[in-house]
Amino acid sequence: MIRKLSIILIIAVAFLTGLPCTAQRVYEPKVYIGAKGGATLSNVQFTPHVKQSLRPGFLMGATVRYTEEKIFGIIGELLIEQRGWKENFEEAPFAYNRELTYVTLPVMTHIYFGSSKIKGFVNIGASVSYMLGSKISSDFDYVNALKQPGFPTYRSVEQMSMAIKNKFDYGILGGAGAEFIIKKKHSLILEGRYYFGLGNIFSATKRDVFSGSRNTSIEISLGYMFRLK
Repeated sequence: MIRKLSIILIIAVAFLTGLPCTAQRVYEPKVYIGAKGGATLSNVQFTPHVKQSLRPGFLMGATVRYTEEKIFGIIGELLIEQRGWKENFEEAPFAYNRELTYVTLPVMTHIYFGSSKIKGFVNIGASVSYMLGSKISSDFDYVNALKQPGFPTYRSVEQMSMAIKNKFDYGILGGAGAEFIIKKKHSLILEGRYYFGLGNIFSATKRDVFSGSRNTSIEISLGYMFRLK
């Protein structure tokens, strides 16, 4: 089901990104470059479910935007982004946090509207990522978690010490925001996005503990764009 959904979404994104190129050229093409930074709130969608809280992180990187039509454009970015998850032990006095750092390449259709001073926009597209590193922080021996005094025995613990199987990730993302034009060629951009991974970070065969382990992330960023032409 996930594979069929991913194929449909990829076809839809390809169709949307092709719209600006197939339409009749009426408006002057514009090219922008810029930088952005912001915060992420992430978790991993495990199947079976693992109790979690959103894990805070950061993102930063460069962005390029090309617009040719009145309301359409294409955006490409190269980002460093933190994902991962934070275990929620509720009332138990334990803490576990796993940080996953990725280099990501989102490509999105950009749909915008508004005035010459303030524009609203919607971005939708796909992203591919590669994991640069994984870091675990914990205040207990997570390898032998069930042997810790007071540890809740009903919890799944395998994910805490399991090695990452798939460093390559891919998924879909969408977002909305506002662009504030400071001068003719300068603007600030505030945006919120949601990323849903279609790949699994752990092995997901019938013999494995988890049949699903997909990254998800809420992203809030502030960026600066400069118009080249």
